[in-house]
Amino acid sequence: AENKVHHETLKNTETREMEKLTHLEALMFTAVLETCVDQLSILGYIMPVSYEGQTDLEIVEAVKELDSNYQESAKQGSRETVTSMSLKSTEHKQQLGKIEELKSTHHLSNRAVKNSALSIESLRKIQADRQYASDVITATLKRMQKSGTFNSLTEANEKEEAKKSKFHDVLIRSEGKKQIKSLEKQLQDVKKQTETELKSRDAMILNLKDELQEIKAKVSMESAYVKKSTDLQVHETQKRCNNAENILDKEIQVSPSHGPYSTGRHIQLVRKESSLAPQMPFVFSITVTNKTI
Repeated sequence: AENKVHHETLKNTETREMEKLTHLEALMFTAVLETCVDQLSILGYIMPVSYEGQTDLEIVEAVKELDSNYQESAKQGSRETVTSMSLKSTEHKQQLGKIEELKSTHHLSNRAVKNSALSIESLRKIQADRQYASDVITATLKRMQKSGTFNSLTEANEKEEAKKSKFHDVLIRSEGKKQIKSLEKQLQDVKKQTETELKSRDAMILNLKDELQEIKAKVSMESAYVKKSTDLQVHETQKRCNNAENILDKEIQVSPSHGPYSTGRHIQLVRKESSLAPQMPFVFSITVTNKTI
């Protein structure tokens, strides 16, 4: 809605530009514009001037001169009599009064500069705006006197609108650049944080791999030890079983030739494997049958 109103206003202004003012209207507008130019000129003359950064050489030189004169008079006064001092007391008082007045003026000037509500930039801005308004009104005045129109005023307005729009675009671009820089900085921070986390995880993975290798080596050593121990136990058990079998075989071979009552003795050796004793590969079972005569 605001854009529509602004467009209609510009359209009405352009229509008004095409209309030429009458001589009486031109004279009336010319008088008003001349008054505006005069007021702006007067405003330029009465505007305060900034003293910041400037040195009042006259005040400084005068103070230095009076100070030197006062010191010289004081030195001479120490050598003169009381009568001569009384004759020059009036001159000394006048000099002291001038010194105090100049110092006070200089001090007040410095305080006014420091405590001024209008800074240098503000004064420059006001002065530039005043001069610009004076130039635009003067150009409009000349155009109105010459052709009875105020096209220069509308042209100046269009130029200002263009400058304002350009300045607005510059501000938007500047803000966009600031946001881009801020986002880039945030991205760099995120990248650094991610790299730090990745390095930490890589170090953790390496530590876990080392621990896994140590565990594997330990398990392998324990497995080899258990296997060797089991093989040794099996070998010893087989050896004991073989010895027992040999002893039994010898007893079987010797037993029929002893005693009259052993002729009918029947010895049976049964060898069978047992699944319940894995470390004992076989078990002996002996059955003895005695037959008496």
